[in-house]
Amino acid sequence: MSAKSGGRKKRKDSGGGKVIADNRKARYNYEIIDTFEAGIALQGTEVKALRESGANIRESYISPEHNELFLVNAHIDEYKFGNRNNHTPRRPRKLLMKRREIDKLGQGVQRDGLTIIPLKMYFNERGLVKMAIGLAKGKKLHDKRETEKKRDWAKQKARVMKEFG
Repeated sequence: MSAKSGGRKKRKDSGGGKVIADNRKARYNYEIIDTFEAGIALQGTEVKALRESGANIRESYISPEHNELFLVNAHIDEYKFGNRNNHTPRRPRKLLMKRREIDKLGQGVQRDGLTIIPLKMYFNERGLVKMAIGLAKGKKLHDKRETEKKRDWAKQKARVMKEFG
């Protein structure tokens, strides 16, 4: 190694962009106004369990408490080789974001009555666990029906274009 590199080798992580858990119902039940990326404060056994793809964020939500954000009711399976120091599957987990973004989300919840929901949990290119979260407004029943109509029309249009294309 040369003296300029400082003795460190850059290592390429194998986890680049792998999706761990996806909340597909979120875009159906909510109108996403803005999206953010947040880090998650995890224990060691939680990260190992996530590498085995054991997570569920369907029923989870994000709660702003004391100028911090917490992921509540997200289930991360226990690590099967963990010992007595294994994590609890549904504990609240702190989200790591910049103060300015936390304030923006908190104002949206307080002033506008919006909801903060998790959209996707994934490993970034450096192998860190990140979460895509959205500031969302709940859809009414007629909005959901309209979304279904648009989706069905797009499918029919694609079929016709493929058939006669």
